[in-house]
Amino acid sequence: MALYEHVIIARQDISPQQAEALNDTLKALLEEQGGTVAKIEYWGLRNLTYRIKKNRKGHYSLLAIDAPSAAVKEMERQISLNEDVLRYMTVRVEELDLELSPVLARRERERERGDRDRDRPDRGPRGGFEDLV
Repeated sequence: MALYEHVIIARQDISPQQAEALNDTLKALLEEQGGTVAKIEYWGLRNLTYRIKKNRKGHYSLLAIDAPSAAVKEMERQISLNEDVLRYMTVRVEELDLELSPVLARRERERERGDRDRDRPDRGPRGGFEDLV
């Protein structure tokens, strides 16, 4: 079987739960066709670079897939029929990267940085320089 990375952008007016349900539907479809989904990452509601079908934002998801090409083609056919999907892209890769993607890794670093700032009562949001102003 071949290895793929699949990114999907869903409309902004669906809920995050509906976006994740779409991911689960794709996973079930691939498993039904004899493939497996090694990783699903929901990246959240993000700004689009340009408008797509009058949408300025979209729910992004990444799937790491190990499936036959027929299963991937069927998945793409089902996605193209779904009105909630704005764009999708499937790329064949040599090996699956099961670590945290750069998008989520950056979010985790920002979250850790925010926790450190809250743990320091001597510094405010500007780094302790508000007394000088």
